Amino acid sequence: MASPLISTRRYWALFVYVVLVSHASNGFYLPGSYMHTYSPNEEILVKVNSLTSIETELPFSYYSLPYCKPPGGVKKSAENLGELLMGDQIDNSPYRFRMNVNESIYLCTTPPLNEHEVKLLKQRTRDLYQVNMILDNLPALRYANQNGLKIQWTGFPVGYSPQNSNDDYIINHLKFRVLIHEYEGAGVQIIGTGEEGMGVISETDKSKTSGFEIVGFEVVPCSVKYEPEKMTKLHMYDNTSSVSCPLELDRSQIIREQERVSFTYEVEFVKSDTRWPSRWDAYLKMDGARVHWFSILNSLMVIFFLAGIVFVIFLRTVRRDLTKYEELDKEAQAQMNEELSGWKLVVGDVFREPNHSKLLCVMIGDGVQITGMAVVTIVFAAFGFMSPASRGMLLTGMILLYLFLGIAAGYVSVRAWRTIKGTSEGWRSVAWSTACFFPGIVFVILTVLNFILWGSKSTGALPISLYFILISLWFCISVPLTLLGGHLGTRAEPIQYPVRTNQIPREIPARKYPSWLLVLGAGTLPFGTLFIELFFILSSIWLGRFYYVFGFLLIVLLLLVTVCAEVSVVLTYMHLCVEDWMWWWKAFYASGSVSLYVFLYSINYLVFDLQSLSGPVSAILYLGYSLIMAVAIMLSTGTIGFLTSFYFVHYLFASVKID
Repeated sequence: MASPLISTRRYWALFVYVVLVSHASNGFYLPGSYMHTYSPNEEILVKVNSLTSIETELPFSYYSLPYCKPPGGVKKSAENLGELLMGDQIDNSPYRFRMNVNESIYLCTTPPLNEHEVKLLKQRTRDLYQVNMILDNLPALRYANQNGLKIQWTGFPVGYSPQNSNDDYIINHLKFRVLIHEYEGAGVQIIGTGEEGMGVISETDKSKTSGFEIVGFEVVPCSVKYEPEKMTKLHMYDNTSSVSCPLELDRSQIIREQERVSFTYEVEFVKSDTRWPSRWDAYLKMDGARVHWFSILNSLMVIFFLAGIVFVIFLRTVRRDLTKYEELDKEAQAQMNEELSGWKLVVGDVFREPNHSKLLCVMIGDGVQITGMAVVTIVFAAFGFMSPASRGMLLTGMILLYLFLGIAAGYVSVRAWRTIKGTSEGWRSVAWSTACFFPGIVFVILTVLNFILWGSKSTGALPISLYFILISLWFCISVPLTLLGGHLGTRAEPIQYPVRTNQIPREIPARKYPSWLLVLGAGTLPFGTLFIELFFILSSIWLGRFYYVFGFLLIVLLLLVTVCAEVSVVLTYMHLCVEDWMWWWKAFYASGSVSLYVFLYSINYLVFDLQSLSGPVSAILYLGYSLIMAVAIMLSTGTIGFLTSFYFVHYLFASVKID
């Protein structure tokens, strides 16, 4: 009796502890998103990320241009796997602020610009490269007026090229506006080890937690021509007089050889009513919510239409035939067997082994792995566990989920192999192929793209060390788990077919139109549920916009799964009705063909929405990444359609008592 009593006491103690902690903290903080308070005059450091452009999609290091370097040298910030894969390179910078102290600061004056530096600055300016700065984990925001509308951008341009001039001008003076909120502690202290660390809540006195929290970071870029002789007499971080952004070109800093560029900045702290939990609202404004709802309603209409067809198949056609058949006596059934038509004729061939059965099993296993990764990632993101404040967290989470879901891929592929073959012989080859198939495709495409990025000296190129890390993670985590899943698949009971397969295959009647035409046409219905959301996803990837409407994306994903299942079932039934028993691959591609339309839409987006994208290198990069996305979608949606069709066919013929 003592053991249950001790266990009960432990549960009560844990419950009381949780209640007390939650009462003391008045909330909770997720990793990478905890609050940091600053005391007056406390030093705040600004970081710089890679230079990016929507014209080339090739990121470059901030210090590849002749900018001022910090006194202690350039130091890289901690980067996670996702940041490295996205081409982020976060470094320290010479920009330093003091909390709630407005000041104008001189940084440095460059040596006379040489031919290479001038060429590089002009090229980066004309390719619309943006400088990306980070303060307290917030990207710098810039506002501009275009046609009477207030446009919001992250970062500021390297320079600008006036319309009526062949000259280029560099941005060398920055006006920072830091929005702060005065915070008074509520009996807790948030302790952290850095921007990427975990917040720890502890009891403390109110005075320690009082201070200022940063809730906004805005920048106004200017080009100002200084007198080099006067500026070189100053030292870094000396105070200078405030300047207004000049409108005249003769007062702006031109980019040309032998010019010496002086860099300065101003910082102004402005008190704001915005609280710390709401500081990302300015970045995540969800414009066009009606468009998302329209997409969902459009998908629901498609689903109800297909559901009506499925119900007609099940409730009227199939059920009516089965009921009529079961009411007959044995002699009448034997006579009716000779007069059967449609799907009932292929009862002895419907479970015949398909062509390239090993490849089908491998693709189904990889599809389960990709689908599981997508569902779990989107669910976590929809509930706010993958904040944009944690850079690279989304991609890192997806990669880790994919690696650990190898066990599901191995299990499903080997069990499908056992079901088709009736034996476990050759399961290791199936499991190894499952572990290598999709990663192999991605590896080949990324390697080709990486050689292109290396040739362009872009920070988007994966270093050799990262290649070894990715291969090690795959070989040490994904491969063993896939083999383990395959072993578990051999021990699981194979799915028993409800009918026997004839030794001689039945001849498939000739048709007026090819079956692949119907399969390709079926992909338009799942694509109809996806294409509006696909536009927002592509815009976030290629136009540098934040995508954080994961709630909508989760709904669209559920609708897509439903449509894929319904389309595949309807198409499989149509093929069986015309005595076509080779339904396996057609069921896979009926829903998997949506990937073809996704890839074609990506090309359409490149031509009509990414008109600013310049050069063959950028286009090849875009098409390479789009191809990876299309292959992943094909495996995922094809698997959903195939598994649904398999269980539909199994249920259908399990109801027929034909010897």
